[in-house]
Formats: sequence, C-alpha cells, structure tokens
Amino acid sequence: MALREYRKKRDFKVTREPRAARKSSKGAPLFVIQKHAASHLHYDFRLEMGGVLKSWAVPKGPPFAHEEKRLAMQVEDHPLDYARFEGIIPEGQYGGGTVMVWDIGTWEPLSENPARDLEHGKLHLLLHGKKLEGEWRLVQLRKNDRGNEWLLIRQGPSLKALSKKRDDESVLTGRSMKQIAADRDAEWDSRPAQKKAPKEKRAAKRAHAPVDLKARFIEPMKAKLVDKPPPGDWVYELKWDGYRAIGIKGGDDAILLSRNNKDLTGKFPEIAEALKKLPCRDAILDGEIVALDAKGRSSFQLLQEYQMNTSRPPLAWYVFDLLSLNGKDLTGLPLTERKERLAELLKDAPEPIRPSPALDGAYEDLLAQVRKHGIEGLVGKRADSKYEPGRRSGAWIKVKVLNNQEFVIGGFTPPAGSRRYFGALLVGYYEGKQLLFASKVGTGYSAKVLKAVFEQMKPLRAATCPFANLPTKRTGRWGQGITRSEMAKCTWVEPRLVCEVRFTEWTRDGGLRHPAFLGLREDKAANEVVRE
Repeated sequence: MALREYRKKRDFKVTREPRAARKSSKGAPLFVIQKHAASHLHYDFRLEMGGVLKSWAVPKGPPFAHEEKRLAMQVEDHPLDYARFEGIIPEGQYGGGTVMVWDIGTWEPLSENPARDLEHGKLHLLLHGKKLEGEWRLVQLRKNDRGNEWLLIRQGPSLKALSKKRDDESVLTGRSMKQIAADRDAEWDSRPAQKKAPKEKRAAKRAHAPVDLKARFIEPMKAKLVDKPPPGDWVYELKWDGYRAIGIKGGDDAILLSRNNKDLTGKFPEIAEALKKLPCRDAILDGEIVALDAKGRSSFQLLQEYQMNTSRPPLAWYVFDLLSLNGKDLTGLPLTERKERLAELLKDAPEPIRPSPALDGAYEDLLAQVRKHGIEGLVGKRADSKYEPGRRSGAWIKVKVLNNQEFVIGGFTPPAGSRRYFGALLVGYYEGKQLLFASKVGTGYSAKVLKAVFEQMKPLRAATCPFANLPTKRTGRWGQGITRSEMAKCTWVEPRLVCEVRFTEWTRDGGLRHPAFLGLREDKAANEVVRE
C-alpha cells in the first residue's frame, strides 16, 4: 500500500501533515496506538514495517484477555513521523477529531519474514509498550468494499484491564482526550487557507503558540553501554551523573521534564528561569542536571542532598543537544550541525545553564583522564548521527569507569545496632518480566536518607517476596549472602522504587561487590531497569 493512498487523501500544498516517510528506525521497529475520536471513537494500531506505519483501525480497542478477538480494519499506510502526533485534526477534514498517543513502544516479529506473513494475511508479534506487553496475532478475514477486515487476537496470558483513568491517559503527556481537545496545541489543517497579510500571518502564528509546553516533550535518545567504542568518527563528552532533563521554552515560559516526562520545574526553578532568558522564541534542549562537588565533578549523592535540603551544592544544567529551535525540528540534522546551533544559542547563556563540551583527544587518553579524576565515564556520539527519540540504536554509546546502575528496590532487612528504620535494601533488576535479586545494599545512607527512603517504602509493603531467584534451598546462600532464614526477617515491598547504586564489579553469581547507595531515582520506571 506504501503511501500512495495516504497522499491521495491529502492536499500537501496546504496541509502540515508529513508528506513522506523517514528512513526506517534503527534498532527495534516502532509500534504506536493512537486513540482517535473521529466520526466514531476507535484506536489506530500502527506497526513500523518497510519504512512506513502499517495501520489498522480497531473500533473497540486492543484485546486484553487470552484468545480475545477484536475486529481491525486495515487502512492506508502512514509515515513514521505520524507516530508521535497528538492533537487535533479539524472537523470536516479527513480523520477530523482528537488524537491521543495511547501507547507507544517497540515490537518484534515471531517469524523470519514478517513482511511475507503480512502479505499472506497473518502476523505473529510481541509488543513492548507502556500499556501493552506480550503476544498478539493479526489474522486477515477478507477484503471487501469497506477495506481489509482483520482480527487482532491476544495470544499471551490475559492482561489486567486498564482503569478508566489509565485508558483515557496519553503515554506522552498524561493528558485525557478532553484536555487534548481543549489545549489545541497541535493541529493539522488540510483545508485550503485564505491568503493573509504578513501581519495577520504573524498574529495567527502567535495565536496558535503551544499552550501546554509539556505536550511538546520529546523522549530522550539513549546511549548503549559498551566496553570500547566501535570504529567510526566519534564525538566524546563527559558522562554526567544527575537527572536527564528536557528543557522546553515557549515564549516567556519554560518547563523542565525528566526522561519519563515528569515535571522537574518546581525542583529546579533557577534552571527554568535561566531557560526563559535564552535568546530565542522557542526551543527544546536536552541535557543533564547535576550537583557539583568541590572539584567540579557531578555527584548524584549531592543532588539527593540538595533535594532533601540537607546541603546546597552548586547546580548546573549541562546541555548537549538542541532538538528544536524557533519552530524548526532539528532532530534529523547531523549531530555536528546541531552542536553548532546549540553553541550559538548558549554563547551568553545565564548560569546555571552550561554547554556540555566536546572533548579533544584520543579515546584512550580521554579515558585515562576520566579515570584519574574519578569521573563516571565517557559518552560517545557518532558525528553524523541524527537524534532518535527514545531509542538506544548504538549511534550513542557510554563507557563507564565507575560502575553506577539503577536497581529496583524489592525489600529491606531489619535495622541492627544503633541504626534506625532499616538495615539494608534488597535490590534487583528485570530480565523479561522476572525481577532478579542482585544484592543487599547496606552502606551510603545518612540518618535523613534512611528515614526518607523508609517513608517511601512504608506504603508499598507486601506479603510476598518479589524476586524470582532468591534461594530455594533451606541452607543455601545466594548473591551477596542472603539465606532463607534471613528472608524470614525481611520486609518485602512492591517493586516500584528505583535507586542508584555504585559498586566495584559484578560477581560470577550475578551479585554486586561493595555496593553503596547513591540515591532514589524518580526519573525512571521500575520495569525499565535491566542489567546493563
């Protein structure tokens, strides 16, 4: 079907919808489900394949129960740029109504040739989304005048049904359909427009300026952990140890958003105020908020103390990418060109905004300097790389000197001696859907941190152990020395909290050597934590 039908239904002399597909994404292909209140409410199910989004309209939404079937009408292919559209298509136009990004993620085929399978009327696949996870099938029924009729069938175990609130919640912005319709911060207009005088055009442009800056959030591109960089032209930067933050300026307002779209503006108001003063109408920037120690190194522990008001270290927002400027999307440009435009924008930027500089020197020399000064590591980026929102394609890499990683908290041991609240945290990581125990973490806490972490764990207490691999033998030991008799004294918690831990190395049996607690992380979902 390619994009012939898509183009046929749109007049690109006047529409702002994307005309052609971008090149296929690197890494796992994309899937998206858009909730669409057009003439009838339905869900648009889209799979990236062959450089386009293969698309089906599912009137009743995706099935959740095992072997449950839902009618899916195949419609025209859409460009990949369509995947993140959320907003309004004006009434009277093709597809007119409100569009929400209901779920987004990646998918993988369960066959060697999915394109051939789709052509033959069947497709077996796994979805890895924020709302949907697991196995489905698409099976074609027949072709008729209304289009191609298919069935979308849930193959894996039944999923828990979404609450009414969660079903009406965007995974990109957290808004409901009603809020998206009211905000009207993104609108595609395919109708012929009357010519306007230059002043009228400028006024109209100002009138359609984004109201909700959070809706402009772009999920940060991710770096792949490697032992050493592959051959290529790499640009190296320091690996900062703080909070990844997308900064969005619109007119006289600004907002800071975490990597999972949580609002950080209230926590770091001085950075948001500085962002408002940048010499541009609007911009979207990517960087890392850090607290600096006496030697100018980023310290996650100091950042935690800043948030708990136990110390006031200097803050900095090191900005390393420019994604949009004055209404123009820059994500498709090479890294070097984005860096040039960023440098110009930040030439006289107010503190605490700082450019994250590219480092001069050979990789081996840079790594030696990082190790010498006790810095976490390096980030390498291909000089010609485009910005790939939410992806870990390998165009960005990270090399660590110090071992830091996020872990999920699954329980804690009782306090001993003079310590209050708890003795050690029990932490792990996900492998598939299983939470695997990695270690007890008993050091790195101040008295205030012990209390703060304990207060967050209290409402999450659970009756059963969440770890899939704790010892089954009555006398057996596992990982960092937890036994079944010790398990009887542990308090278990629902695996929702994420913490950062520093350690010297992984042990042969999958544990951590010399782990130390650095702080809680609110900017990463527990189910995203895997062993790096």
